[in-house]
Amino acid sequence: MSTVVVAIDGPSGSGKSTTARAIAQRARWQYLDTGALYRALTWLALTENIESTERLIDRARELGISFNGDPIEPRIFVGDVDVTGDIRSARVTDQVSIYSAQPEVREFLLDLQHELIDAAPTGIVVEGRDIGTVVAPDAALKIFLYADLHARALRRERELAGEEELSTDEVATSLTNRDEIDSTRKISPLRMADDALEIDSTNLDLAEVVDVIWDWAKSRNLLGLPKVAIIGRPNVGKSTLVNRIIGRREAIVEDVPGVTRDRVKYEAEWNGRDFLLIDTGGWEVKPEGISMKITAGSEIAINEADLVLFVVDAQVGALDEDESLLTLLRRSGKKVILVANKVDSPTEENMAHGLWNLGLGEPHFVSALHGRGSGDLLDLVVKELPEVGSEPADDGYRRVALVGRPNVGKSSLLNTLAGEARVLVDDAAGTTRDPVDELIEFGGNTWRFIDTAGIRRKAKFDSGTDYYASLRTESALDRAEVAVVVLDASVPLTEQDLRIVTMAEESGRALVLVMNKWDIVDTERQEQLNKELERNLERYPWAQRVNVSALTGWHRDRLAPALRTALNSWEKRIPTSKLNSFLGALIAATPPPVRGGKQPKIRFATQAGTCPPKFVVFSSEWVEPSYRRFIERKLREEFGFDGSPVEVAIKVREREERKERRKPTY
Repeated sequence: MSTVVVAIDGPSGSGKSTTARAIAQRARWQYLDTGALYRALTWLALTENIESTERLIDRARELGISFNGDPIEPRIFVGDVDVTGDIRSARVTDQVSIYSAQPEVREFLLDLQHELIDAAPTGIVVEGRDIGTVVAPDAALKIFLYADLHARALRRERELAGEEELSTDEVATSLTNRDEIDSTRKISPLRMADDALEIDSTNLDLAEVVDVIWDWAKSRNLLGLPKVAIIGRPNVGKSTLVNRIIGRREAIVEDVPGVTRDRVKYEAEWNGRDFLLIDTGGWEVKPEGISMKITAGSEIAINEADLVLFVVDAQVGALDEDESLLTLLRRSGKKVILVANKVDSPTEENMAHGLWNLGLGEPHFVSALHGRGSGDLLDLVVKELPEVGSEPADDGYRRVALVGRPNVGKSSLLNTLAGEARVLVDDAAGTTRDPVDELIEFGGNTWRFIDTAGIRRKAKFDSGTDYYASLRTESALDRAEVAVVVLDASVPLTEQDLRIVTMAEESGRALVLVMNKWDIVDTERQEQLNKELERNLERYPWAQRVNVSALTGWHRDRLAPALRTALNSWEKRIPTSKLNSFLGALIAATPPPVRGGKQPKIRFATQAGTCPPKFVVFSSEWVEPSYRRFIERKLREEFGFDGSPVEVAIKVREREERKERRKPTY
């Protein structure tokens, strides 16, 4: 996932540092003072009397300059020496502009700044000069903070209190000299980025400035959602509680243990607070087989969560497995709320008070099935949540649904693209049951992938789990923008494969066909596969096709261009004038066939919509379906639309309707 970067620029003394630290602390992001890096290099030059720029950079590389990123107590080091206080001296302040104007110094520190920004796990607030124009031109939010000279001098005087004995006038003179140098230097003069938002902080206190920036960050959906993980043994009612909290039957629920396998994320809201809910598989002390991966997924959910709901079956009481899981939760250091589920009456509530012995404080009694106590639990949850989490709220990333038969490699492909095990993979078919959303960065973009359960033939639905998993796959297609149908290239295409491709097309999504397991496909199978595709998928010559190996990662880099092409086609709009010019030439060359002695007159066409492209052709008579398909084919030849379905509808305007419209009204 890409790091959220907030860039705060402006002249010295405008409050950049204090504001940036306050924003970073509130958002639980890292903080970087780029000016401190220049000051540290200047301190090194002055301390060791280094006059040569080349020698200075070599010495800086030798020692290393590091910044800890802590907004509460930021520290900067040159080698092992903490120079945080020394770099604020008047001696360094007066000389730093000289060194910062040297191209070699700027290039060296620019590379260091990019390294520090890229290393931030979720977000970082970067402040200094040229942040929005040079250091982070692609920052999600750019602020240019300024104030009048008197206000800046007072702030800098307070900042230097106890370090330098300077009057306000002397500080103002120093700032004026600094401004003049910065504004006239040949290398990157101080200027505001074109897309930066301005704040005049002269008459604003820190809290007011922070609130303004915070509102801007919220409006751009830069503040992530907190994560709540629901953890517990198998069959204690975790998924039922998920459905109760999100207010709909989304998580698969069945009266057998082990239905949930992957950790599945759902967006939830309570009393105006949005947060992310993570449903997990049942945790076991000594897992075997697929249970080992399910348990490992639960532990990952604990590590990434901001708050953990530890669910215990109150009717059974605490078992040894609950005690072992409790040890794991304590080691994690996460805030934990004990949830006693299946408490349907006051009598059962009295019996469940024994859960106090777990040492997690008061157990919170709920009946996830009937809703008893769920409101009180949610009140406590939102009270304990941090203001900001690490998950993007409404990220705007392109949504990709992975669909296909069981065991064709959908989850393996997702893990390969992510470069790590994001979802559960096992040799057993049908491992994935719930749709799993994951943000994956590859091919120069961040994508939201939705890994779905394998779609079986209806005749083989032998349990409610398969049935509801299939329904959720259809729902995932509805949420997606592009469907990636994963096919096993090593075996013959099946009727189910064709049905899934048809389902993806009928959903109106852009379409990419991924031929997986290409590493085990020999020349003979390739020839056979081409014939199968030509024979069975002749309706979809426009679909993007990518041959990959999810196991080895072979050709995975070809998927991102195919996705972009399909989405561009899906959103394409043709100007009406160009469309009708094309249609006129087409009809003149190949008029529609005569039917019943009448020649249809095609009058004009318009594009009625996009996603997918929809065209309406107005005609005087009914037009043969073959001619409608002919128009669609020629549209594709002329305008592209690779990877996207195209809808062409013929609308007949009867003669009587036209005559009726021409009658005068009195």
